[in-house]
Amino acid sequence: MKTMFSYKWVAILCIVIGASSYGLLSPVIKLAFADGISEGNVTSAQVTMGALIMWLLVLVTPAARKSSFTGPWIKQALIGMSGLSLTTIFYNRTLSELDASLAIVLLFQFTWITIVMECIAERKWPTRYQGGAIAVVMAGTILSVNLLSADLSRFSVSGILFGLASGFTYSLFLFLAGRVESDQHPFLKSAWMLTAGLIVIYLFYPPVFLVGGAPDTGSLIVWGLGLGLLGQVIPTVAFLIGIPRTGASLAAMAGAMELPVALIGAYLLLGESITGIQWLGMGLILAGIALSELKHTEGGAKSLS
Repeated sequence: MKTMFSYKWVAILCIVIGASSYGLLSPVIKLAFADGISEGNVTSAQVTMGALIMWLLVLVTPAARKSSFTGPWIKQALIGMSGLSLTTIFYNRTLSELDASLAIVLLFQFTWITIVMECIAERKWPTRYQGGAIAVVMAGTILSVNLLSADLSRFSVSGILFGLASGFTYSLFLFLAGRVESDQHPFLKSAWMLTAGLIVIYLFYPPVFLVGGAPDTGSLIVWGLGLGLLGQVIPTVAFLIGIPRTGASLAAMAGAMELPVALIGAYLLLGESITGIQWLGMGLILAGIALSELKHTEGGAKSLS
């Protein structure tokens, strides 16, 4: 019997919601930095509060409490450590070192990296629609962030490397999330992945705010709750529901909605302007998402062998 989540359009909607939530994260992190919160404290509080919110949702959701506690725990933990935590660490560091426009372009390399990963795993060439979608989305990305006007004075080699690393680990999450089969409730899977990811986070950024070892601990916890909800809870749950039903390639294209939402969020929250060129770029991203769905199962996805 089909549930609502069995329908592909619902799965795509879940991914769009998750990407949109992640898109709002960038301007909110910038607000946290402007409030004097350090990059390390932002990262630690964000993932800690995200994990706590997720376990609270497990406790208050009957279906999640009754969900099977047998599952591929080790695989899920590895996804949480590599795909979730490392992406958070790398991208937050990139935002602290580079202009936001450059940072998001680097992160957006996940669109083609994810498709390449899936093509290699399935030993198939990408379809012409997938190839066209990648080109359109990347062109839209460059226009959307107004790359030619980006603040190149903040250019740093380490920032570039961290940005590319965030794109790779984000791709890794999108690729692996749909390949670990489990009947567990999405809330339970998300809670476990985020909890496992805390191990990596705490190696780099100990949670000093939990013991009052950070300035303005109360403010940091509030920021952590908001960032954890936007960056950990909503995207993780939405992706774990949607990706197994769409595949990683289509998820990567739908995930491109992150950029338009980030730009609109920066306009509303930070007062940044949006030019006509940027609106055109956002339109191209939406067109690329639509193109990726056209006959994306086309037989033109020829075997690599």
